[in-house]
Amino acid sequence: MGITSAIVLFAVIWFLTLFIVLPLRLQTQGDVGKIEPGTHAGSPVNPQMKKRFLVTTAVAVVLWAIIAGSIISGVFAVRDFDWFNRMATPEVSQTGG
Repeated sequence: MGITSAIVLFAVIWFLTLFIVLPLRLQTQGDVGKIEPGTHAGSPVNPQMKKRFLVTTAVAVVLWAIIAGSIISGVFAVRDFDWFNRMATPEVSQTGG
C-alpha cells in the first residue's frame, strides 16, 4: 500500500465515521423547544463539532490501523474482492508457425 492509498483509505474511513458520529446524542431546537427565528426546527442546539471531530479521528485511527495493517500484512489483497473474476490473467494463445 502506497502513501496515497493510505491517505485515501484514512479519508474514506474518517468521513464514514463522521457520518455515523454526527447524529449521536444530538439535541435539536425542536426537541428543546427553543427554535431560533430563521432556522429549522431540526437544527442542533449545541453541535459540539470539535468534540465530534476528535471522537471521529480517534475511532478512524483505530479502524485505519486495523484495516491498513491487514492489507499490509497480506491478510487481504485486491484479488480477494474480485467477485466477478475481472482480474484474471488473460489466456495467452500459442500460435506459432
